[in-house]
Amino acid sequence: MSKAEFCERVADAGGMSKAEATRMVELVFGEIENGLKASKRDGRYSIGTFGTFTISKRKARKGRNPRTGEEIKIKASKSLRFKPASNLRSAAGC
Repeated sequence: MSKAEFCERVADAGGMSKAEATRMVELVFGEIENGLKASKRDGRYSIGTFGTFTISKRKARKGRNPRTGEEIKIKASKSLRFKPASNLRSAAGC
């Protein structure tokens, strides 16, 4: 689903214009982004009945180039993970 389609659904469900719905969606996404930025040190950002975002860290490691078989170094990295809340998980049938 694209962001425009998501905004249209919010507008229909909320009985508001598409412009208002787009502003609301932008506000929500912006607050999630701000919360993630603020929780860099903690590594966790929870939103009540929605779920929890966590920042996982992977150490540097050695890997192999599948074409040549040559050993290469893979840099350390961070990734964002999301664990949905139980009610969201059950709504998806999981």
